[in-house]
Amino acid sequence: MDQTVQTDTPDDTPSFGAGHTNSTDLRRIRSNPDFWYPVAWSKELKAGKTIGTRYAGTPIALVRPTEGTVFALEDRCAHRQVPLSKGKVCGQSVQCCYHGWAYGRSGRCIDVPYLGKGKLPNGVRTFPCREQDGLIFIFPGDPDKADTVPLPPRLARVGDPAYKTRFFGQEVKCHYSFMHENLMDMNHQFMHMKQMGQMRPRFLGQKREPGLVEAQYSFARTSGKQPLGEALIFGERRDSSEKFQHRDVMTIRTEYPYQTLRIQTGDEDPVMDLWIVYVPQDAEELTNRTFGLLSVKRPKVPGVLELAWPFLVAFTERIFAEDREIVELEQNAWRELGGDHNVEVFPVINALRALLAECGVSEPAVNA
Repeated sequence: MDQTVQTDTPDDTPSFGAGHTNSTDLRRIRSNPDFWYPVAWSKELKAGKTIGTRYAGTPIALVRPTEGTVFALEDRCAHRQVPLSKGKVCGQSVQCCYHGWAYGRSGRCIDVPYLGKGKLPNGVRTFPCREQDGLIFIFPGDPDKADTVPLPPRLARVGDPAYKTRFFGQEVKCHYSFMHENLMDMNHQFMHMKQMGQMRPRFLGQKREPGLVEAQYSFARTSGKQPLGEALIFGERRDSSEKFQHRDVMTIRTEYPYQTLRIQTGDEDPVMDLWIVYVPQDAEELTNRTFGLLSVKRPKVPGVLELAWPFLVAFTERIFAEDREIVELEQNAWRELGGDHNVEVFPVINALRALLAECGVSEPAVNA
């Protein structure tokens, strides 16, 4: 790591709490649209069909022709603003369900059944669209930048036969920054004691680069039994004895706007590799849809992971449910208090908050 930091070391990174002078309310920072965001799972969109989805309040129609790649249009017919996702896919176009206006993948209106071809109206907005590793991504920002901004190079360990990958996610009623903070700060394992037993995290240090914050931790179990789901991830049963203390290193990274988490021992391949992103749904960005891919390394005994997979899924669902409940409580407190009153003392979270503020888009000032 570039820098080792103790959790009790004073830190001068701005905390963005409402009680600080000249502070920025992080929960009012909008996501930067000039990145690739997933808006649907590939399996949700069948050939010859269209579905509606959203990014930060913008309705988006995803269209999969029977031949050719997926394309994305603003989900409003130019005529009466009816959702195009309610329409019918015809060849390389989608036809509005109301009056039959048709739009091609360029967004141009290519047919109005009761008009001549020379009288066609303007079309609708289109979004650059790509498909990778079971996800459909759009580029909601400046389309001229789409070819210069790469998709994330690898989503967990999808396609690697040495791993089994779980695709998961659901809607969470909070600003995306709460999700980044929750995953990055492993001191909140206190909350998961019922699921995981009592764990003592050790913060090993942080790395801060442009567009990136990374933290590393190790853990020691101080009481309670190892849950079956955790045993499946590590491929072995572990107790609280000394030989298992601080043996593995967990590396968590926010590389804006995505987050990753890996657990590994020494130079071995990770036993777990997570890729996750939180896509704002409403215009205020106080609700997000989570898209996560969790890859678990297969144990040496063939078939064991497949047999035990339902137990691992149940374990991770319980952990995620606790996290979802707590971040939604944080969001509710923000609403009731009228702003961000959090008092942050952990250095890596202050660095993360600064990163999210720098990479995001400030809310426009309201004229008095």
